[in-house]
Amino acid sequence: MGIKIYKPYTPSTRNKTVLDFSNLSKVKPERSLIVSNHRAKGRNNQGHITIRHKGGGHKRRYRIIDFKRNKFNIEGTVISIEYDPNRNSNIALICYTDGEKKYILHPEKLNIGDKIFSGAQSKIQVGNALPLENIPLGTDIHNIELFPGKGGQLVRSAGTSAKIMAKENNFVVLRLSSKEIRLFKKECFATIGKVSNSDFYNVSLGKAGRKRWLGIRPTVRGSVMNPCDHPHGGGEGRSPIGKPRPLTPWGKPALGFKTRKKEKKVIYLLFVHVKKNLSKKKL
Repeated sequence: MGIKIYKPYTPSTRNKTVLDFSNLSKVKPERSLIVSNHRAKGRNNQGHITIRHKGGGHKRRYRIIDFKRNKFNIEGTVISIEYDPNRNSNIALICYTDGEKKYILHPEKLNIGDKIFSGAQSKIQVGNALPLENIPLGTDIHNIELFPGKGGQLVRSAGTSAKIMAKENNFVVLRLSSKEIRLFKKECFATIGKVSNSDFYNVSLGKAGRKRWLGIRPTVRGSVMNPCDHPHGGGEGRSPIGKPRPLTPWGKPALGFKTRKKEKKVIYLLFVHVKKNLSKKKL
């Protein structure tokens, strides 16, 4: 999917770029797979704003995505590739031989008319879903389960993929798109291929209004606020923050403060242990 660049015939089109949707199917979404979607807009169950800068935006209908891929050993055919307003990747509509239709995340190089399978005996080709233990080392995968049978929870964003690094006993070592090394149970399912629409991150909105259409409200810098509103606020003119380090609006450390849980280090130590065992076997 390419990017269209506009000539600057108005101020808002000077830096405007949009995705080229010419490769998407010109069809309406499957009616049996869409539901109404009331978005929380940053509020909790009491109506209080718990996440700032959210609200408004265009109305969306939610497409039900099959993250579990649990129609085993039934052939499916890609009948359309569609836009989904609820995520940055595209989705593919699959029609199975038993007549059931489902949406899946669209991987790169999966075209209309291609066949896909799900199951332990599936071939290693784009769009097929199978357990991690049956996927060769170095294969790009996405839509990875954290717990067997729960459905894919990781690597679902546009242009992302993980790679299988090693296998040891009941675990498979993956390198995620964030470069994190993580262990997964070998029974967890994953889908072959890289998620489509990698050009999404190169789009320039061009104007503030386009951000409002997406449901994103304005963000104001703390340094231009009053002291009662933000720790960085106050002072005469453009002044430094007046603190030893940057803080959040609630006085907690920001910009570089590590928030990762200490227990997560155990995963890295396990990976080092697995790597040592593999090197011993090679010797």
